[in-house]
Formats: sequence, structure tokens, C-alpha cells
Amino acid sequence: MFHGSMVALITPMHEDGAIDEDGLQRLIDWHVENHTDAIVTVGTTGESATLDEDEHCHVIRRTVEMAAGRVPVIAGTGANSTREAIDLTRCAQQAGADACLLVTPYYNKPTQEGLYRHFMAVAEAVPVPQILYNVPGRTACDLLPETVERLATRSNIVGIKEATGDMERAGDIMKRCGERLDVYSGDDATAMELMLIGGKGNISVTANVAPAEMHAMCAAAIAGDRDAAVAANQPLEELHRVLFVESNPIPVKWALHEMGMVSPGIRLPMTPLAEEFREPLRQALRRAGLIG
Repeated sequence: MFHGSMVALITPMHEDGAIDEDGLQRLIDWHVENHTDAIVTVGTTGESATLDEDEHCHVIRRTVEMAAGRVPVIAGTGANSTREAIDLTRCAQQAGADACLLVTPYYNKPTQEGLYRHFMAVAEAVPVPQILYNVPGRTACDLLPETVERLATRSNIVGIKEATGDMERAGDIMKRCGERLDVYSGDDATAMELMLIGGKGNISVTANVAPAEMHAMCAAAIAGDRDAAVAANQPLEELHRVLFVESNPIPVKWALHEMGMVSPGIRLPMTPLAEEFREPLRQALRRAGLIG
């Protein structure tokens, strides 16, 4: 349903932590101009954990309005409370989002049966297309391939963002689910390989700073053109690494500020990028041709 480079968009903020709507519009316009294939708003990179429910819904609505049908909008609506996830998903549907991205419930560590019932409850309550999101390194919760296979029987569960970086895991999901479920990378460093074995796209942090370059790499990889994909990915490999020298989205928000795209705001408990990492990230941006 959704293919290519899908940016896990930051939520731009002023230095006092207030949402920077002018910055949001500027970023969305830039992504449209640079052929980003979908905007993923208010996910992990969008600091969903520090937005209250009203702010969360507001950012989704404004993103849909600002995108104005030029690019699909996928709204992050996951929560560790099933009721809250349903409320956020319903809000996103009402706002006009094209799909929702639902992270596994974090902290409370449900069983596989609990995960199955959680995602089915959301899918049954809200008919919008839904993409599962598995990132056990952040959630302490792992959605196993056999549970994904069970969930793929639901018609509005259309994909999974698999952020483990494990190609064997991704291949297993593809084999189990076939055409019923699209598999997307959630790990920039291994995204090219996942698409070359059949993945349909990458929900990307790096695309925040290099949208045109990520679009080109994803298009080549999805087409199965390994040589072109490697050539497009090579200049980005350092960015895939340095954008995670501290917890996401700390480095990428600093990088976008360095590029003159947004204000430097970020909300506690996240903090601005440590001084020791600024020059290495600056040099990586320069080597990728993103700043002078």
C-alpha cells in the first residue's frame, strides 16, 4: 500500500518546547519537493512520548492539513494502553491520515497473546489501514513472526515496521505473510538489504536530513537494482551511524537545526546533542553534501 522512503518526521519545537508549526510546514514542503514517499508523523522520532494526547492529535491534524494530499500521511498512534491507542487511532482517522503506525505496547511487557489481542482490538475498533511497529530495543517487547502472521489475517493490518535489523526475521515474516502484509525497515543501517530481499520501504530517520538521497536508494532497492542501491546508499552510511550516537531524535534534531531547517527545541527528558558529538555529525553532513 505504501512503498519507498517514508520519513519518520521530527516534531519541530521552539527552544521553550512549544511546537513550531512554521517549521513543520517548512519540513513537509521540503519533503514533497524532494520526493519523500510518505510522511510518518508523531512516531518515536516525532517525540510522541513527550506530547500529551491533545498535542498528539493536533500535530496529526496539522500534518494532514499541511501535506494537503501531496504525500500520504501515516500517523503514529501506538500506546501501551489499548484504550489510548484506539483513541489516538480514531483521532488520526478523523483527521484524514492515510494510515496509522502502532508501536508494540512498551514497559508493561505483554505476552504474545496480549499483543495479538491489543492490535486486533485497535484494528476492529478503527477501520483505517494500520502498520505494526516492532522495536524491542526501545519497548522491551518483541512481536514475534508467528504473532505477525496471525495479525496479517485482518484486512486493515497492512504492514509491519520491523526495526530489529535482523534480515532472517524479516525474511521469515515475508515468507509467513506473503502478499497480505508489507514489510518495512525501521533500521536505516540495514534498510537497503531488507528492501533487496523483498521489503517495500524504509521508515527512516536519515530521510529527515537526506530526503532525495533516501528516495533514490529506496527506489533502486525495491526495484532490485543492487548496484544502484549500493551507489545511492554509500554516501549515507556514515549518517545512518552518527544519527544514533545518542538516543533518537537527539542527533537528527540537532542536524536539522545545523542545516537551518528548524529551531533547536527538544523536550525533556531528551536533551540537546552533547558537544562531543557535534563536530563528527557536522562533518558527516558535510561529507554527504548536505551542508557547506
